[in-house]
Amino acid sequence: MPTYSFIIPAYNEGARLGATLERVVGYIAAQGWNAEVVVVNDGSRDQTADLVRACAQAHPELQLIENPGNRGKGYSVRNGMLNAKGEVLVFSDADLSAPIEEANKLLAAIQAGADIAIGSRWLQPETQTHRQSLLRQFYGRLFNLALRVLLGLNFKDTQCGFKAFTRSAAGKIFPLQRIERWGFDPELLYLARRAGLKVLEVPVAWAHVEGTRLSPLRDGLRMFGEVLKIRWNALTGKYSQLKT
Repeated sequence: MPTYSFIIPAYNEGARLGATLERVVGYIAAQGWNAEVVVVNDGSRDQTADLVRACAQAHPELQLIENPGNRGKGYSVRNGMLNAKGEVLVFSDADLSAPIEEANKLLAAIQAGADIAIGSRWLQPETQTHRQSLLRQFYGRLFNLALRVLLGLNFKDTQCGFKAFTRSAAGKIFPLQRIERWGFDPELLYLARRAGLKVLEVPVAWAHVEGTRLSPLRDGLRMFGEVLKIRWNALTGKYSQLKT
């Protein structure tokens, strides 16, 4: 059984995924880790799946999971987490906006007793080497305020695509995850809080990568709606199966 699993959700990432996988696999080898890399293909219409299969021929620790069509980033992360075999499960965005070399910070937090370690761009803002536009930052701050008010999530940054979970923590919260697109991160953290899990926010280096498919206004409104859905799910007992 691998010690670590690295889950990478991918949708039409053929242009940059090859370089990402070489960097991730190379870093794992340099660390001497017993680890697997799980790419979850979210119904890509490009060569993403073929690229992963080709890379896996040279790197047997690499595996591909196929979603049943395009289901969203949240679905992809959950699918990867529930099928990964590691004792510590890390998910990272395919663009490596948080460099894979920062994984040691998350793993150190887990080793120190955290159930979940979340990468943060805003705990130490000086770690950002290339910030988002002012408009994206503005919408991000509004969203963060909504999370504090509606869900009681007092984190500086919930949306950084770089998080680590113990196997036990993942087994408690991912089966109850219901948000399948961009707003899944707050749901995971809300479930973690309800389960009494220890969540540690960890400052990581981060750089905005152009080409994101997230629309600040359209997807921001959708994510706000998903926050309301999380609140409604809690009020109507949708998370009642959560084990503490």
